[in-house]
Amino acid sequence: MKRVNLVLFGIGNVGKTLITQLLKAKPQWRKQGIELNIPVVANSSKALFEAEGISETWETEFKNSAKNYKLEDVLDFTKNHDYEHLIAVDATASKAFVDCYIRLVQNGFNLVAANKVANTLSSDFYKDLRNELDYHQKFFYYETNVGAGLPIVETVKGLHLAGEKITKIRGVFSGSLSFIFNTFSESDERFSEVLRKAGRLGYTEPDAREDLSGNDVARKLLILARELQLEKEFAEVKIQSLIPEKLNGETTAEEFQQRLSELDEIFIRHKTEQQEKHVLRYVGEIEVEKASLEAKLISEPGSTALGQIKGADNIFEIYTESYGDQPLVIQGAGAGAAVTARGVVSDVLKLTQRLN
Repeated sequence: MKRVNLVLFGIGNVGKTLITQLLKAKPQWRKQGIELNIPVVANSSKALFEAEGISETWETEFKNSAKNYKLEDVLDFTKNHDYEHLIAVDATASKAFVDCYIRLVQNGFNLVAANKVANTLSSDFYKDLRNELDYHQKFFYYETNVGAGLPIVETVKGLHLAGEKITKIRGVFSGSLSFIFNTFSESDERFSEVLRKAGRLGYTEPDAREDLSGNDVARKLLILARELQLEKEFAEVKIQSLIPEKLNGETTAEEFQQRLSELDEIFIRHKTEQQEKHVLRYVGEIEVEKASLEAKLISEPGSTALGQIKGADNIFEIYTESYGDQPLVIQGAGAGAAVTARGVVSDVLKLTQRLN
């Protein structure tokens, strides 16, 4: 029986859902010869240490027994218990926690991350992390960085490593912006109403400007570009922000929420200026030959693959030399804690199967 020990950082929506899915999967994994143990779960300040692994009552135990911790406490705990096959899962959105990755790798951990920060920092950090992984013979999986549970990263990486010449990647990379423009294009609702609805459904960040800025799409473009060995930095991505200057800058999230109706005139203009049977889509695009990355709002014929998507779906068109004018299309749910957590579970399983 291969015993895998997983340390989870981040117990928000994705982290909690992930624990539920992992605990439920344990009997099935046991049949495949894998014994899964989760000895540590942690948020930004407190950690619950359970040598034999947490159970379904972990939330109560966390409230009663979690204690303040530093990374060193986690490293000491795993060393003292001589755990093998260690996996650190980053289900946070923290920029600060990414600084711990290299220390984790140096102390015997493999990595799985829903957090996309590590793959969008400087090229120097990106290379340093991979050098450490290679040196210590550890793995790093991050499929959910792009497209939640959809197999985008591994598909792009696999095609590239197999020698397939990818010429362009184009698609709707954001579940929140997908929902917003799919709904706005097909209904008579005002843009501000659609934005509020997306917030209530949990599709947007608490401050919707995080989504409307286009930065999230830009990060995903950068991640895929680096899989194609394009040496790009975040600052080189051309981004069309959907936030007018007057609602940016000094405006607080609360003030922005109160002034959403100021967006209505802008977006009704975008809608009415389109050709007939066209829809609005916020897309990301990589032109490989030109090494150009762009996130922008476009008007797309409603009959195309991009034009036909519904709900909060993501869609990716991967153009290659072999496929010619017919791209490889991957489409599916692009948002939600359950979908993202399921993608992380899949990464943990794939990584586990590679451990000796």
